[in-house]
Amino acid sequence: MDQNVSSSHAALQVHRDETLAVAALLAFAGGYLDAYSWIVHSTFANAQTANLVLLWIHTTAGQWATALHYFPPLIAFVIGVIMASCLRRVAGSQAGPISLLIEIAFLVLVAILHNRLPDLAGTLGISFVASMQAASFPRVEEWNYSSVMATTNLRQTIEGLFIVVSGSPEPRPFRRPSVFGAICASFGLGAALGAYVTLQVPALTLGIPVALLLIALLMCEERAPESVAS
Repeated sequence: MDQNVSSSHAALQVHRDETLAVAALLAFAGGYLDAYSWIVHSTFANAQTANLVLLWIHTTAGQWATALHYFPPLIAFVIGVIMASCLRRVAGSQAGPISLLIEIAFLVLVAILHNRLPDLAGTLGISFVASMQAASFPRVEEWNYSSVMATTNLRQTIEGLFIVVSGSPEPRPFRRPSVFGAICASFGLGAALGAYVTLQVPALTLGIPVALLLIALLMCEERAPESVAS
């Protein structure tokens, strides 16, 4: 009996970089940067599906110059995923915090270069940051999620609600939809704030996601596991 209780308690332990608080912060930053990149550069930093579709739409129409506009963020995303994968292999459990430091540095660099090389700095730098974030933080608690797009999280929310309604015997049926619902809400609020600040207070635009990533970094620094509320 004690062994069952102990194992059940252990199952509810997650590392700091897999907590809902960190995931929500990263999702907020993800939505914010996607709104910013669309408004300023007419490309998506995170949603590479949209960039890929638009690339092929314009390619098949023979609009080569417009099609090439969507190519750099795709390449930057690929490079970021490769770098994050190498970082996990080399740094192990410290890959998440190191990734956040790299993301912060790139956002600061984008802010510095934006006036001189706006398209290059924006499309390449932000897509790189998005891919590093997505590859370095793939889990929240016991589930896979994405902090840079909403589709997977929305599906998880709906599936979780279905399990609740269908009367599943899971010990914590409300946890899954509440976690993913919160992440979806954070992403949406981030996109709303990103759109507002980009249009109304452009001087502060990239300072906000940098601050959010700094907070997430501080929350990840303590590697001790944290209990998940039922």
